[in-house]
Amino acid sequence: MYTRRSFLKRASTAGATGVIAASFISENAIARALDATRFVAGRTPDDVAMDEDFWLEIQRAFTVDRTLINFNNGGVSPSPKVVQEAMRRYLEYSNSAPVYTMWRHLDPQIESVRRRLALNFGCDMEEIAITRNASESLENCQLGLDLKPGDEILTTNQDYPRMLTTWRQRERREGIVVKKISIPVPATHDQIIEAFEKAITPRTKVMHFCHITNLSGQIYPVKRLVQIARARGIEAIVDGAHAYAHFPFKHADLDCDYYGTSLHKWLTAPFGTGFLYVRKNKIPGLWSLMASEEQNSANIRKFEEIGTHPSANALAINEALDFHEGIGAERKAARLRYLFHRWAKRIDGQKGVKILTSFDPKLGCGLTLVNIDGIDPIKLSGHLQSEYRIITTVIKHPEFEGLRVTPNVYSTIREVDIFAEAMEKVVKHGLPS
Repeated sequence: MYTRRSFLKRASTAGATGVIAASFISENAIARALDATRFVAGRTPDDVAMDEDFWLEIQRAFTVDRTLINFNNGGVSPSPKVVQEAMRRYLEYSNSAPVYTMWRHLDPQIESVRRRLALNFGCDMEEIAITRNASESLENCQLGLDLKPGDEILTTNQDYPRMLTTWRQRERREGIVVKKISIPVPATHDQIIEAFEKAITPRTKVMHFCHITNLSGQIYPVKRLVQIARARGIEAIVDGAHAYAHFPFKHADLDCDYYGTSLHKWLTAPFGTGFLYVRKNKIPGLWSLMASEEQNSANIRKFEEIGTHPSANALAINEALDFHEGIGAERKAARLRYLFHRWAKRIDGQKGVKILTSFDPKLGCGLTLVNIDGIDPIKLSGHLQSEYRIITTVIKHPEFEGLRVTPNVYSTIREVDIFAEAMEKVVKHGLPS
């Protein structure tokens, strides 16, 4: 079993040129965190998920405020120190002479990030555009497809508000029809499939759905939905804002033509980073959000035409990938599920408590939703923040409501237990008047 003592002993006896000794002497948190994985090799992800000595090294890689318990990493997550330092280094170098250092030297290096993302996602690097977030990625698809009046867009009433707003604007301007279906919370994959299949008509031209919802953390059967759409000549756009680097998968597991995600959530990359995947044969037929020359019509880089932009944000994605891959996608997902199960199973079954995220790893992971009957989630969130300095997200949907709870790999067991205890008190005694 990996322990702090064994790590320090190993570090103190390693050669001066060894990775461990170098990281120990320099007190480099990222090196310590990634080297810790050597001591858990061969153990199952679920076993490692409970090893607090291992996760201590991961936690130490972050510079977060420990007087706060931040359980809203689904919106945007802090980056580990190594990512912050890389971005700062690239930004400082850019400012020494940006027309040369940024445009001529750093910008070309972004191709290395494209290659790394493609390798991690499992696709050709000529199918990955580096964007600022999932919204920009998805709007390239939503606004780039040719549609005509009467064409139907099939989506759900649980999709991300900005993406629904984008479709509604096309509806107002062009006369397309946006159809939103309801999905149970939580739902099985068969229920989701059935809801979509029943709503498809001859006029359906696009299916737009989440890989995992931002509301309840429901994981969708992406590949099955894509196959249903493709068999009927329907385009399928997948919103992966909360999925990438949250739980393990490759493009082959999805088989989609369009996929947009943010990297400042679960990958812990710099704020304002994301990517868009477009299958190579689909690129020429998809208009870019900002205009690009006709000669670029088949080039994935046409979706990056946004004018002057910083190189630093994109280049530091490499360090975020190092950190993520060093931990291991399977270990990371197992840890996120472990944190979820630790607090949720403690209160599940108590009077009025509804866990609206499935415990099944195929249906849910680290983004979760909980509700207590008779307790306003807005007031509950305010109580948690004022009394315990716990930050959560209030979800108010016409069909359900609750608190969205999203710890990350830097979250501690102590923080999770404080949250669970606070929730137990509310369940038993209600909110203070």
